Amino acid sequence: MISPQSFRNRSRTKIVATIGPACDGDARLRELVLSGVDVFRLNMAHAGTVEQQRHVDTIRRISEALDYPIAILVDLAGPKIRLGEIAGGVITCQRDEEFFLVDDEPAGPNELTSTYTPLTKELSAGNLVMLADGTVSMVVEERSPGRVRMRVIQPGTIRSRQGINLPGVPLSVPSISQKDRTDALWAAKAGIDFLGLSFVRSAEDVRILKEIIQSADCETQVIAKIEKREALDALDSIVQAADVVMVARGDLGVEIDVARIAIEQKRIIQVCQRHCKPVIIATQMLDSMQHSKRPTRAEATDVANAILDGADACMLSGETAIGRYPIEAVSMMNRIALATEESLRDQPLRLPSGSSSSLLHEVTRAVVHGASDMAYDLKAELVIVASHSGRTALVLSQHRSTVPTVGVSSSEATLRRMCLYWGVTPLRGAPARDIESLIQHTDAWGCQMDYLKPGNRVVIVGGSHLTAGPDHEEMTSGVHDVVVVHEVEER
Repeated sequence: MISPQSFRNRSRTKIVATIGPACDGDARLRELVLSGVDVFRLNMAHAGTVEQQRHVDTIRRISEALDYPIAILVDLAGPKIRLGEIAGGVITCQRDEEFFLVDDEPAGPNELTSTYTPLTKELSAGNLVMLADGTVSMVVEERSPGRVRMRVIQPGTIRSRQGINLPGVPLSVPSISQKDRTDALWAAKAGIDFLGLSFVRSAEDVRILKEIIQSADCETQVIAKIEKREALDALDSIVQAADVVMVARGDLGVEIDVARIAIEQKRIIQVCQRHCKPVIIATQMLDSMQHSKRPTRAEATDVANAILDGADACMLSGETAIGRYPIEAVSMMNRIALATEESLRDQPLRLPSGSSSSLLHEVTRAVVHGASDMAYDLKAELVIVASHSGRTALVLSQHRSTVPTVGVSSSEATLRRMCLYWGVTPLRGAPARDIESLIQHTDAWGCQMDYLKPGNRVVIVGGSHLTAGPDHEEMTSGVHDVVVVHEVEER
C-alpha cells in the first residue's frame, strides 16, 4: 500500500506519465506511482496492441498491489503525415534551395515523398510546408500533376519519417484512420479509461469516436487533443462534445504562431472551465529532464503557470518514456505542483464560470456549491463525495477547494476516472450507500493516512440513498441532495 507520508505528499494537480523503454517493467512503474503518477499514457504511434496490452496488465497488477486506482490513457496515432524515406536518411536544406514533393519514387536528392499520397493534389501555391517539428519551412511555389515545387524559407536538417505540418491547408484525410478504429475497439474492450483523439478538427470527429466506443458497449471517455488550427476555430463545440481536453502543444506550436501558444493555452483552459471539463497540459513541460536531473527555470515556471491557469493535469512525454531520469521528472513535477498549490491555500475559492447544467441536476449543483462553502467556512479537514458516475466529484473538483477531497464510488471505472479530477483522491472499498458505514470507513482511513484526528470536521456530499440505509436502492436520477457535517470522535 501507499504509505501515509507518500499519500499526503501527492499533489492535487494530477500527473500523467507516458510509458516507454525508460520506465518499462513492474518495479519502475510502481516507483512512478509512488512518486506521484495518477494516469499512465500509452502511445499507439509507437507500439501495437499486443505490447500495449502487456502494459495494461502490468498497470492493473500494480494498482491492485498498492490498493490504489490508477487510470490508463491510450493515445491514438491519428492521421499524422510524415516524410517518406530520404536517401542516406538525412539531408540539409539551405535557404532558397528548391525541393520537390513527388508521388513516385524520388529520382534525385531534392525529391521528397510523403505517407499521404493525395498531398501533391491538395497543396496550392503559397501554402506553407513545415518539417521536423517546424524547424524547417518551405513555401509551395508551383503545383503540377504528381509534383509540387517548394522553396526553403527556413533552413535546417530533415530526416526520414519526420512529421509534416501544413498550417491552414484543408486536407481530405479522415481524422480517424482504420488503424485508429482497430486500436480504439481494442482499448474500449480492454477497459481503458481514456482514449485520446489526435488532430481533432471538429466536434463531429469526437462524436464518431464515441460511436465506435459505444458499438463495443464500453464507457471509455474521449480526450480531444487540441493541436490543429481548425480545432481552435471550433473550440467551444469540441469541448462540449469531449469528456476531457488536452492542450497538445507540440503540433499546435507548429500549426500556429509559437508566440500565441501561451494565450491559446489560457483560452482553452477557460473554455474547459466554463463547460466543466478536465484539461491536460502536454508537451515539453520538463523536456530538459530527459538528459538532466534538474529542469530549467523556465520549465518549472511553465508547470506552475499551467496550474495557476487552472489545469487539472500536467503530462510528461519523453521525460518518462525515453528520458534518463523518469522518476526524478515525476518527483519534480509533483514538487512544483505542491509548491504552486500552497500559494492557493488562503485565496478565495475560484468557482468555474458559466454553467455545468449539462453535467448535473440543478439541486446537485447547488448542493456541491454549498458543500464547498461549508468546508471552507468550517475549516473542515476533508470532503467526502459519494458519486456513482463521478460527475458530482468532477464538478466539486472544479471549485478548487483547498480542503482535500476524497471520492468514493461503487464503480471501479468511476474511481479511475477520478484520477484526472483535480484535488480528488479516489478511495477504494468505501461503502457508498450507507452514511454510517461511510463515516466509519473514512474516519478510519483518514486517521490512518494522518488526514484526520479527533475533533476534526468532515463534510460529506451524497444522494438521499445515503440516509435511507444500506438496503435502499441507489437513486437513478443522479441527484445529490444530502450534505452531512461530521466530527471525528475518539476511536
